[in-house]
Amino acid sequence: MNGPPPELMPAMPRDTDGPVFREPWEAQSFAMAVALHDRGVFTWPQWSVILGDEIKRAQAAGDPDTGENYYRHWQSALERIVAESGLTDRDSLTRYRDAWDHAADRTPNGSPIVLTPEDFAQ
Repeated sequence: MNGPPPELMPAMPRDTDGPVFREPWEAQSFAMAVALHDRGVFTWPQWSVILGDEIKRAQAAGDPDTGENYYRHWQSALERIVAESGLTDRDSLTRYRDAWDHAADRTPNGSPIVLTPEDFAQ
């Protein structure tokens, strides 16, 4: 679950307006979606429908649609696809999300987050 040290990671992609991704997790979520597509888990038309559904769901719940939450919608679509395709289930996704939150809460700012068995016991 640990990535490479920051000094070994390539620079964040940029365009004329600044970073393409505002946070490293956005780039990782993007890369996971591309990898799953490349493995045949979904087609891009399927992805478009599910991502659109997730954006509409968020807007209905009050998301102001300013673009700041775009990759949160992307992540929701990715989680939905892996659950619907049978790669995992919603309970496992929730379990790992909760463990990650617990690990992040106990990790000092700037330090890598490491999941431990105790993070899953919460």
